[in-house]
Amino acid sequence: MAKKAAKTNAARILDREKIDYEPLQYSTDDGKIDGVSVAAKIGVPVETVYKTLIAVGSSRDHYVFLVPVAEELDLKMAAKACGEKKIEMVTVKEILPLTGYVRGGCSPLGMKKPFKTFVAQQASRLNAIIVSAGKVGAQLKLEPKDLLKATQGEFAELTAKP
Repeated sequence: MAKKAAKTNAARILDREKIDYEPLQYSTDDGKIDGVSVAAKIGVPVETVYKTLIAVGSSRDHYVFLVPVAEELDLKMAAKACGEKKIEMVTVKEILPLTGYVRGGCSPLGMKKPFKTFVAQQASRLNAIIVSAGKVGAQLKLEPKDLLKATQGEFAELTAKP
């Protein structure tokens, strides 16, 4: 019998907010935890899986950006979205102390403190997106508008058009 996955803080937040979501699990045995591999493992189109990125602005404020896993955050577009002159990604070693999450398991929900959150505009055209549940091997599928509600986030142009 399969072991039931432990509920993460991110899932508890969605429960508390009465937001519908679907928990998804994937195996990490092969070491492949990048978003493109995760999409394949859970059998969903890669454009529905979003990665959570943390950046710091020239004001020293921190921001959360969610972009499709196969795309890159455009730092100039991100800076414009949050009203900063310039932003840069935080280092991997800063992720855990800032958010409470490890690299590869960083959820936009339930961080140590709330940060202004921006979701790539293309998510607004999807019925559901998939984000980290807050630990490696666990994802959450939910409606983009519900993610915005739970994070107090907003849609923004964050990726350059191909």
